[in-house]
Amino acid sequence: MEVFWFVIIAIVLVVFFILDGYDFGAGIIHLFLAKKEKDKEVIAKSAGLFWDSNEVWLVAAGGMLFMAFPTFYASVFSGFYLPLIIVLWLIVFRAIGLEFRSQFNYKMWKDIWDKSFGISSLLLALFFGIALGNIVRGVNLGGVENGVSVYEKHYFFLPLWDSSFSPMSQTPGVIDWFTIIIGLITVVTLAIHGANWIVLKTNSSINKELKNVVLKLNIVLSVLTLFSLIVWNIVNPKCLHNFMDKPYLLIFPLIYFSGLISLFFVKKIKKDSHAFLASTLLILGGITSSLASIFPILLPSTNTINEPLTIYNMATEEYGLSVAMNWGIIGFILLFVYLIIQKRLMGGKVDTMDYGH
Repeated sequence: MEVFWFVIIAIVLVVFFILDGYDFGAGIIHLFLAKKEKDKEVIAKSAGLFWDSNEVWLVAAGGMLFMAFPTFYASVFSGFYLPLIIVLWLIVFRAIGLEFRSQFNYKMWKDIWDKSFGISSLLLALFFGIALGNIVRGVNLGGVENGVSVYEKHYFFLPLWDSSFSPMSQTPGVIDWFTIIIGLITVVTLAIHGANWIVLKTNSSINKELKNVVLKLNIVLSVLTLFSLIVWNIVNPKCLHNFMDKPYLLIFPLIYFSGLISLFFVKKIKKDSHAFLASTLLILGGITSSLASIFPILLPSTNTINEPLTIYNMATEEYGLSVAMNWGIIGFILLFVYLIIQKRLMGGKVDTMDYGH
């Protein structure tokens, strides 16, 4: 039952990052490449028409996590309190940036909310990547100092950064050079995803330019990916052991690299949906590979005193998991029905659809 819920929550999180990921990416493209008002309007529309329904998946993931792994939920939400508050404010400013930009037809007004949308999207992508870096790196569970746990063994608290700025410190912060690398990979990946989404859903004048941008960003992503694998082996020499012990898990890195290789041919891909599928494979493969590398661990420990948090020592009782499954299946069905209806209503190009007026 624990494995079932781990898989379900992983699926919901992956769907969230695929769907809301193109919103983040559209915001990054909007910030750096949209110059004409018409392009700014349609790019904002390509995210604005979808962001609220896409974020339902994040809420669902949080609810399922609380339902199936309540102790892990409590531990993570207290330990990552500072970055979670930052993420909350970024989500707020991204949303009001999209909703407010077209309320008044003044250049200064639009510029303010365009920057809010773009900068918030960029920082959200960065912080979600940093969060993934923390998950695979681990944290100082129990707040061990001089060999003694300051908190209960499953609790922790991280500052935004440690003075050493090193992931190999026994008391690392949220941000260090390793998590920054993972954050940059996430920013580049979502920028690619957002660019493909804009090409797919709009007739923006920069669509042709975006294909060149995707190719260049894919080269950067390839370099960052290889570099991250090297430093990950330095930070955690056992990071690839799961793939050696369970070769079937290699399907997840293969998904990632198939998307990465496909995007080198983005200019030759005739259907825009195929390019979008390739960047979807990047996100799917990247997240699942990261989770597979530490399974069944949910959060590693950087000290040897307190054991890592796993799906087995963090799960609720068997009765709770079985009751949760009944309601979870209903909720899961409603999520997909909502997704299908929303995508059908918003099918095709969004240029002429009304939003924000």
